[in-house]
Amino acid sequence: MTPELWLNLAAIVALLLLSAFFSGSETAFTAASRARMHQLAKKGSKPANIVNTLRAQSERLIGAILIGNNLVNILAASLTTSIMITLFGPEGVAWATLIMTAVVVVFSEVLPKTFALNNADRLALLVAPAIRLVVLLFAPVSRTVQLLVRGIFRLFGVPITGDLGSDASEEELRGAIELHQGEEGEGHHERAMLHSVLDLGDVEVGEIMTHRKNVVMIDADLPPDDIIDQVLNSPYTRIPLWREDQDNIIGVLHAKALLRELRGHGGDMKGIDMAALASPPWFIPDTTTLLDQLQAFRTRREHFALVIDEYGTLMGIVTLEDILEEIVGEISDEHDVAVVGVRAQPDGSFLVDGTVTLRDLNREFDWNLPDEEASTIAGLVLQESRQIPEVGQVFTFYGFRFEILRKQRHQITLMRVSPPPKSAA
Repeated sequence: MTPELWLNLAAIVALLLLSAFFSGSETAFTAASRARMHQLAKKGSKPANIVNTLRAQSERLIGAILIGNNLVNILAASLTTSIMITLFGPEGVAWATLIMTAVVVVFSEVLPKTFALNNADRLALLVAPAIRLVVLLFAPVSRTVQLLVRGIFRLFGVPITGDLGSDASEEELRGAIELHQGEEGEGHHERAMLHSVLDLGDVEVGEIMTHRKNVVMIDADLPPDDIIDQVLNSPYTRIPLWREDQDNIIGVLHAKALLRELRGHGGDMKGIDMAALASPPWFIPDTTTLLDQLQAFRTRREHFALVIDEYGTLMGIVTLEDILEEIVGEISDEHDVAVVGVRAQPDGSFLVDGTVTLRDLNREFDWNLPDEEASTIAGLVLQESRQIPEVGQVFTFYGFRFEILRKQRHQITLMRVSPPPKSAA
């Protein structure tokens, strides 16, 4: 073999190595964790900052890598064809095609891309400085190709955007949360919390509030000793005060403020003006989202709000704890009143109070009952049946069986809920 032939073979090997470099780099930049690169860049990692910068210009990045990859592949194929024609004549073209196809696929595509997929973050950081030089070198060519491609797409009316959009980005985040789960449902609680955080902007306070019929309220015109007795017998620290009508809330009495006032009067209850002691009521519409209300609680440094409908009628109350429970689940303390709303039965069914919310059921049992139109289990049955059911009636919605067990006037107070078999859920 002549020195020229050896030189050509060395050039082909070098070109194949460059092809492997470009292929592996493309896969590494595509598969590298965005979250990890972001964190490393915040900690001062220069390679991570380069990776983020290049990925922000994805068209230039991919264009430069593809140009470099195709350039070396075509050049390697041309040199191989030249050598094979010299050795075997016209039949060398076929041999060159077979050999280069096998070599490029194995050593310049599959092998480097497989390695890159398994070491994406490490490889992306390693090759980032070199790829930045490639992008700068091929910038004029890649820009020209980019304009040409955009022109072709525009000619056929195909919109091009590099932004996923807020909805698509949120779905991508939700998908990532679902993917990160251990065996046998491990990490269920953590995933539920993350989903709840994403749902804060879609859930209204009317869906999680404590309904007015369950709210402890005190008549402000009662004698001070009666009011104090009711405050002491209540498990809550903030209690709305009303006058003449329960829709006429004049303030919110805080147990700590009452104790402070009692101490100031030496324990004498006479002469204490409860209405003056109460803080002004804070009314919010029932359509306020949990995210907005959480921000409002932080801004006003308050934990308690009264929920009203569009007509100004009191609907209930919402607290900071209510919103936090939507994220982390039920929070119980030593003063909470235990209310059993769901009781599991030996046959796999559940006895459920009508006031239990669908969100609590979905969170606790991994059900998927819709909560867009109704917030409670009783509301769902009314919504789907389009009637006021009688005791003993049975309905089947979304694969669940609902049997009405108890009513109070027109309100469903207890039902038996039978979920679908796990294999069908």
